[in-house]
Amino acid sequence: MSSTNDKLIRSALRNILNKDLGKCRSESDQPVEIFEEFSVRHGTARIDIAVINGIMHGYEIKSDSDTLKRLPEQVNEFNSVFDKLTLVVGKRYLYDAINIIPDWWGIIIAKIGGNSKVFFQTIREAEVNQNQISVSIARLLWKEEALQILEEKNRANGVRSKSCEFIYERLADVLDANTLKEKVQNVLLVSRKDWRSYEQLVLNDGL
Repeated sequence: MSSTNDKLIRSALRNILNKDLGKCRSESDQPVEIFEEFSVRHGTARIDIAVINGIMHGYEIKSDSDTLKRLPEQVNEFNSVFDKLTLVVGKRYLYDAINIIPDWWGIIIAKIGGNSKVFFQTIREAEVNQNQISVSIARLLWKEEALQILEEKNRANGVRSKSCEFIYERLADVLDANTLKEKVQNVLLVSRKDWRSYEQLVLNDGL
């Protein structure tokens, strides 16, 4: 059986997710989107695919051509943000990866079939994450986005000139977890423009 690589898995997975979300897009007024290389902590960590559809579901790909070196660190970062998480893994790393990820992560095996196409086998469905951290979710916002929400709540006094981290902590204190997630999703799906170019600016210059 041929080895998988990131490009093959990503393309096949995105096609399946698009089909699954097509019905949601046509039947619901709620925005739905798929993001590739979705940033956590303003780009210091990225998950391969994130689906925002009322909840945030992250999919991390580890193909037969990858390594698991960064996975433990990625697990910690992703656990703090996503409602659900699924590892999409080639057969080569399946058993090693199971020993790294929490037991509430979903697991999908990616294999190359006889027709040289990727097919997926679900080993475990993702469960709801009970380990999210509100300030980590707030960090998905840009500084001005977080400030805007605080302005709407009349809680921006004394923080406008503060650091990003101070503002994120204030936002996490002001909003309950569910409201914060709803606000963040609305920004990501509706309000934000040119988010990739901004991330690059953050990585190069900081905030």
